[in-house]
Amino acid sequence: MPRITRIELDDANLPPPTPEIEQERKVAIFDLLEDNRFILPSREERDVPPGPYALNLSIREKRLVFDIKQENNDPASEFHLSLGPFRQVVKDYFQICESYFDAVKTLPPSQIETIDMARRGIHNEGARVLQERLDGKAEVDIDTARRLFTLICVLHFGG
Repeated sequence: MPRITRIELDDANLPPPTPEIEQERKVAIFDLLEDNRFILPSREERDVPPGPYALNLSIREKRLVFDIKQENNDPASEFHLSLGPFRQVVKDYFQICESYFDAVKTLPPSQIETIDMARRGIHNEGARVLQERLDGKAEVDIDTARRLFTLICVLHFGG
């Protein structure tokens, strides 16, 4: 089964998340574990186990680390991605989320909906960037990429 069945975020060195960030994290993890597609391509130099996988996401030395294990905890793959391509979209996403959380408290539904549409657009852009960065390393569908992007934002929050 080419999917993630367990996920951990290495956020030990990050400041405590806001309640909104913590909620985003919980929802993303729940949705990701419910439905995802995560395929590690075979490589000439070695066979890649087909999954399911346990994923540990972390930021080490200014790089996003995907540490992927088989369900029995044997290593399956590990790769590091530069955070550079994510910086602007993560910044934009946090700004629009902040506007959205403020809007929910005071603005009428039509204005909230407009901000939410912009938030979803930026979220989709982050997912697209992630899919591009994962090219050749892991294949994910757009919903999986969206949920993983949310988790990258959670890690970026303190990074």
